[in-house]
Amino acid sequence: MQRGTSAKWQDSIPGFYTLLVISAALRVVLILYSEWHDAHSIVKYTDIDYRVFSDAARFILHPDLKGNVAKGPLAPLFFTVGDPYTRKTYRYTPLLAILLLPNEWLHPSFGKYMFATCDLINGALIYQILMLHILPHTKSLAQDVSAKNSKRFMHARATLLAATHLLNPLVFTISTRGSSEAILCTFVLLTLFYALQRRQNAAAIMLGLSAHWKIYPIIYGVSCVSAITSQHVDDKGRNFVYLRRLVGRQVLCFTLLSAGTFAILGAICYAMWGYPFLYEAYIYHTDRRDHRHNFSPYFYLIYLTDSSSGGTSADLSIWRQLLRSPFTSLIPQLTLSLGTGLVLGQLSAGLPFVWFVQTFTFVLFNRVCTSQYFIWYTLFIPLLVPRINLSWKKWAMCGAVWMGTQALWLAEAYKLEFLGEDVFFGLWVRSLVYVAGHTWVLGAIISGYTPFISCNQHTQERLT
Repeated sequence: MQRGTSAKWQDSIPGFYTLLVISAALRVVLILYSEWHDAHSIVKYTDIDYRVFSDAARFILHPDLKGNVAKGPLAPLFFTVGDPYTRKTYRYTPLLAILLLPNEWLHPSFGKYMFATCDLINGALIYQILMLHILPHTKSLAQDVSAKNSKRFMHARATLLAATHLLNPLVFTISTRGSSEAILCTFVLLTLFYALQRRQNAAAIMLGLSAHWKIYPIIYGVSCVSAITSQHVDDKGRNFVYLRRLVGRQVLCFTLLSAGTFAILGAICYAMWGYPFLYEAYIYHTDRRDHRHNFSPYFYLIYLTDSSSGGTSADLSIWRQLLRSPFTSLIPQLTLSLGTGLVLGQLSAGLPFVWFVQTFTFVLFNRVCTSQYFIWYTLFIPLLVPRINLSWKKWAMCGAVWMGTQALWLAEAYKLEFLGEDVFFGLWVRSLVYVAGHTWVLGAIISGYTPFISCNQHTQERLT
């Protein structure tokens, strides 16, 4: 009876390719709707960032505008090309603007379709990682499912978990509005896939590409190196072997490949677009100050020490300069994100879990935090669910706290942004509640996670 019910449940789940078709159709409808909505409404569906991307692509194609010429040292030696950084607030790699060049000669919504396609690729990668590396090592599969039905159960469960990403409103809304986060997610998932496949060279190259696209994935390098050095290491003499492998050939090759890929891509972009590329893509983000559109409690420190009303930063007292300094947030942020990668990478916990914890702490303690940053770590949740042992009540509490703290902050932010009320202190208090709530959610997930157990392990390592 139970097996028949289980088989019936499996048969009621549509296939993964059906899920892909549904997900693709949903995104096409939303993109078509965005074109109609933007033409008939003052409040646009399309994200302002998409207009920035499109303008940057236009500047590359049309270098004839005044001052719109690539300023790199080698640019004049090849051909005349425009400067995407002529567009104010374009603070991304020029490769993104190049990918969106078809916005000019094909269709203005080409970029949205490309981002939506990356969403589908991400869903496929999540499905493959689940089928190859997560579900086969999940003990719960064998408890109430016969061997005959285990394969169908895996396909059904992997499809459901992939659906939590593909049909996630946050995911498909962001991509169809024109945010480029889906491309970065594709690079990150490819890096993870190759790392789990033990294809270290491919993983290193993809890690370098990911870090070039947006600098934060560089934190994954620590956990990758830690995982490489911990492979096939027994408890006896573990620390000595770990330290020896830390400077071994595999780690050195991985480091050189990833750093080399990052450096080569950066050198090419600098050769063509010069210092504006370095500043807008990287340097600007190290000293970015945003005292309004920001979940991070650091916004209030920036607001209190803002020197825009008069004077310069040099006129501020030492403690105010310290509060404004990027190191105020950078030190705890990197200590937690890199430290968790170094420690958890040595344990039997799989890389998806380690990367989730690293990214969660990085976003939570980042100097600037907006809603789209949450995709950086929610991307890994479908890969964690099979190994998280939490009751439905605990899951519901995690979801309520995660969303409730954001809603609490947004309600107060509305008063500031749209009503112009002076609620900075109240907004800061809600930012602290946001940090506390999300920290509790992270702790609950960590406590409920069951580490990966390989076939060669005789004992289970548990997180404490």
